[in-house]
Amino acid sequence: MADTYCQLYIHYVFAVQNRASLIQPRWKDSLYQYMIGIVENNHHRMYSIDGTSNHLHLLVSMNPKQSPSDLMYHLKRGASLWVNNEHLVSGKFSWQEGFGAFSYGKSQIAQLIHYIQAQEQHHKKQTFQDEYLQFLKLFEVEFDPRYVLKEIE
Repeated sequence: MADTYCQLYIHYVFAVQNRASLIQPRWKDSLYQYMIGIVENNHHRMYSIDGTSNHLHLLVSMNPKQSPSDLMYHLKRGASLWVNNEHLVSGKFSWQEGFGAFSYGKSQIAQLIHYIQAQEQHHKKQTFQDEYLQFLKLFEVEFDPRYVLKEIE
């Protein structure tokens, strides 16, 4: 078979270092556009991106030639460099180490896009930490609670 055909929808979730509320409304759309560019330059398709001041959710249709870990490395590194080069925060901006990656089927995409686009409203009712733990449990991901969203010491 000469070609590879796949359908991989991955929902990524990751936080600003120590979940600090650093992503500001005045520049978040520019950050999102920059991140969309990184995703597309890595030959993936961004379906949705949104979040709050301390974390992001992305829905990406993945090209199978790159691993989720490799994409997240390039995405988080590039976005951090952009924020720091643009001097958008005082001090140094960085993302928390690690990420969540959850797979979905095509029939779930519309509902997931709606969920991602409603992050501001959603987090008026539920903390990010509770949301993240809920995802881990829902997807039956084994984890050590001592290391989930651990603060830098």
